Amino acid sequence: MSPKHLEEMYDAVIVGAGAAGLSAALGLLRSPAMAELKANGTEPKVLVISKLQPLRSHTGSAEGGIAASLGNAEADDWRWHYYDTVKGGDWLVDQDAAKLLAQYAPETVVNLERQGVAFSRLDDGHIAQRRFGGHTRDYGKEPVKRAAYAADRIGHQILHTLWQQCVALGVRFAEEWYVTDLVLEDGADGADRRVAGVVALDTHSGQVKAVRARHVLLATGGAGRLFHTTSNSWDLTGDGMALALAAGLQLEDVEFVQFHPTGLAHTGILLSEAARAEGGVLRNKDGEAFMERYAPGHADLAARDVVSRSIMAEVDAGRGVADPKDPDGPRDCVWLDMTGIPAERMEGTLPQVVETIRAYADLDPAKDLVPVKPTAHYTMGGIPVDTDGAVYQWRDGARHTVEGLFAAGECSCVSVHGANRLGGNSLLDACLFGTRAGRAIAARIAEAPVAGEPDPTSADAVDQASRARGEQLAQLLAGADGANGAMDDNPYALMARLGGVMERAAAVRCDAASLAAALEELRGDLEPRAEVLRAHEGTAALNQEVTAIWEVRHLVELGEAVLVASDARHESRGSLKRTDFPERDDERFLAHSMTDASGAVSWQPVHIEDYPPQAREY
Repeated sequence: MSPKHLEEMYDAVIVGAGAAGLSAALGLLRSPAMAELKANGTEPKVLVISKLQPLRSHTGSAEGGIAASLGNAEADDWRWHYYDTVKGGDWLVDQDAAKLLAQYAPETVVNLERQGVAFSRLDDGHIAQRRFGGHTRDYGKEPVKRAAYAADRIGHQILHTLWQQCVALGVRFAEEWYVTDLVLEDGADGADRRVAGVVALDTHSGQVKAVRARHVLLATGGAGRLFHTTSNSWDLTGDGMALALAAGLQLEDVEFVQFHPTGLAHTGILLSEAARAEGGVLRNKDGEAFMERYAPGHADLAARDVVSRSIMAEVDAGRGVADPKDPDGPRDCVWLDMTGIPAERMEGTLPQVVETIRAYADLDPAKDLVPVKPTAHYTMGGIPVDTDGAVYQWRDGARHTVEGLFAAGECSCVSVHGANRLGGNSLLDACLFGTRAGRAIAARIAEAPVAGEPDPTSADAVDQASRARGEQLAQLLAGADGANGAMDDNPYALMARLGGVMERAAAVRCDAASLAAALEELRGDLEPRAEVLRAHEGTAALNQEVTAIWEVRHLVELGEAVLVASDARHESRGSLKRTDFPERDDERFLAHSMTDASGAVSWQPVHIEDYPPQAREY
């Protein structure tokens, strides 16, 4: 199949249309640099490529809140938010980035409100705020109401608002295109690498597209599908991170995967932390509210890694419960008790939680205990970026920027989350650093000629990549060689197998043996099987199996990086619990892991500015 080419060169291509990608588009187009260019009669060419229709992006599933020290409900200070973020990340947080996150959080939330986000309100009309795990006042003394919310549908509100603003500005979208390649080339005279564009499959037409660009921003979200039990959308297959690995780049701190404590039993569907903020209590089989034992003073609103480990400790001690739908099944859950929340308040502040429990557990949370267990929720690590979203490689003890390449949101790692993300900080990260990356790209566009004819070298690199991908697509569609048995296999079965392997090896806790066994299975079985997969239908257009094949290959490659980085860190920190190395080791591992596709792991120092490492009991 011959690749079909876009006859354009773009100033900027944004891959992903969740909160980070849409914020980047708005930050770019509304920046002073763009206003000046447009005033001079120049219209930069910008394209947003989305794997989904934008309003189906995973941002829409975020429920509980977005963190900001507005001080509307209780006295608050951005410095307390900054401290909580550093402590919550178990001191693996780059403090220059966390300081920006906390300082500009109120401005970010107010700007979202001005754009149209319908936040819940206090009686005096101010934006309402609620408590979220790990957020405190006076540097850890007691919980504080810091999460601005819209009932329990804040992600839905933010996603729709940002998309509407993009539509109003005339942003060009390529919807339901799957990006298969990030194309980089070496700079002239030994200079650092630079971006040339991307290759994508238009799933509607089945055509491969060569998309040339001076700047590319990856905002493709997380990788929850690495695990069998996940709160993530079915489409979060780690594509951006895998593209970076395949292009020869590194991933930072990819061993840190957060498990949200309250996934609805055996579905993975998230029950928002807001349920506990409003008064929900975790109980074991004996009815004990056990979290006070593990995190005195913070109890059910301790940081998520603490609560998840505490749940698993109760299960391991034989105090777990079974899913009422499978009473003879494993006792790997605990109860979420929401019966103490007044029914009217529950319906008003937690409508999505209530609806989810009724629909998927056939329970009434006003009178029934709800079975929950930790569910894969967020990848703290990702593509290494600076505070303006510029992607870099770590080598020879220094950062080397990849010219024209940016990333934002969950696929990136500016390291504001360190080893464990606080609730409410993900939407903030996506909106704030997405906007900053967009503005940084705009400033670069204003400094250079706008898009016209592409540089011949860049055009050749993208064309070559697209031809190779087109040939691979033709092979996928041509059917398998009967000798390799690939037609007896399918990507969905491999994804399920991968999820089970990763769950056993690295969910909440791990050790050298579990990691080694998982790596052997990935490299010896799943990877070879993924490489020979073929589509069962020979038509390219609207063939979901084709994208699923590329997705499972991405997941296997990314899974290997997660396992390698986890094995290299001989300590327990944040979301990573090594049962064979149970203590935190600041002497050797107060550093960011930098992992590439070959399995090489190097270490980058953490930026410590204001808060030296302290003990973190909970």
